[in-house]
Amino acid sequence: MRRLVLLAVAFALLAGPAGAVNPDEQLADPALEARAHKLSKELRCVVCQNQSIDDSDATLARDLRIILRERISAGDTDKQAMDFIVARYGSFVQLEPPMRLDTLALWFGPLAVLALGAVGAAVYMRGRSPARAGDLTPEEEAELAAMLNADDTTRPDGAR
Repeated sequence: MRRLVLLAVAFALLAGPAGAVNPDEQLADPALEARAHKLSKELRCVVCQNQSIDDSDATLARDLRIILRERISAGDTDKQAMDFIVARYGSFVQLEPPMRLDTLALWFGPLAVLALGAVGAAVYMRGRSPARAGDLTPEEEAELAAMLNADDTTRPDGAR
């Protein structure tokens, strides 16, 4: 049993996230490949939107990985390669876009939607008023009393 547990732990440690980078995309120079790998972890797959291009199997993510590696092979610095891709796809392609005027919607848009929903729910709930006994007409109160008295007489123990 102990060996089985150790084997399960070993497999769990080996089962890390599988990258989607294909061998034919990788650069021959390990230093350049390490730079490309680091940068591709910072770029969002615009198809999947919740994965980096390094983890995504989408065709567009593959194209972005190839473009990134071409730029690095051509001698671009990390900043130049990132700027090249951001210029074509916008700040949304960055997993952590910089805080600028044009990216405020990316940073605060979800919070604004949540706040608007909360305000809308509050306005809706405030507009609803619970029915109060004082809101009944005398005829309705008499009818309600009659129904309540009729209910008391139908129970064998007379309990409410």
